[in-house]
Amino acid sequence: MEMTERDRAIQALQALPEHATIEDAIERLCFIAKIEEGLRESEAGQLLSHEEVKQQFRS
Repeated sequence: MEMTERDRAIQALQALPEHATIEDAIERLCFIAKIEEGLRESEAGQLLSHEEVKQQFRS
């Protein structure tokens, strides 16, 4: 069975050190959300080549 987003969030929060702050938790969840967004875009073929990315930074 595939993990839900809620399950992944809980797992990420449980992996934080005991002294972690709310800000640490938010940062971790945002990081995971961005990775998942990138994976979805990749699976949909929405990719840029290395050269295209370099061009965007030059502009």
